[in-house]
Amino acid sequence: MQKTSKQYDEVIATCKLLFNKKMKDYGSAWRILRLPSLTDQIYIKAQRIRQIQELVETRIDEDEVSEFIGIINYAIMALIQLEIGIVNEPDLNTEEALKLHEKQSAETKVLMKNKNHDYGEAWREMRISSLTDLILQKLLRIKKIEDNKGKTLISEGVDANYQDIINYAIFALILIKENN
Repeated sequence: MQKTSKQYDEVIATCKLLFNKKMKDYGSAWRILRLPSLTDQIYIKAQRIRQIQELVETRIDEDEVSEFIGIINYAIMALIQLEIGIVNEPDLNTEEALKLHEKQSAETKVLMKNKNHDYGEAWREMRISSLTDLILQKLLRIKKIEDNKGKTLISEGVDANYQDIINYAIFALILIKENN
């Protein structure tokens, strides 16, 4: 588990670095995005990964790694939106946004540690394509919950699904690195 924790932190550091650079380029324009828009953006990235995994030839020079990083950052943005709400104008400076990114990353890591304890790091035996499919499944669940105006009868809410998506994407990036 100590190895996983270190690898997890390395992936989050990479994601945070990109998030920081994009904040400097674009500011917090993402703060206007409603949750369904963020969900759809993550869905597009997950579908792109699936296409990369299935196609022999691709015409766009992007790989799974950049798309998984995008999924992580968009899911963190969604968790931030859930926590502090959506606005009509960008309202966060880079420092504030990075603190919120760190907070959501830390909370999601706690969930990962708890699940890893209970599941015994079973994800290490999974295929990256299976992790992609699980991300897509979680996205379809989120879309259904969003279509139901956030109401569920028995299921966890969208926040837990976004956290699972982050963790699956991080696991995929760890496996990709280990396989290279």
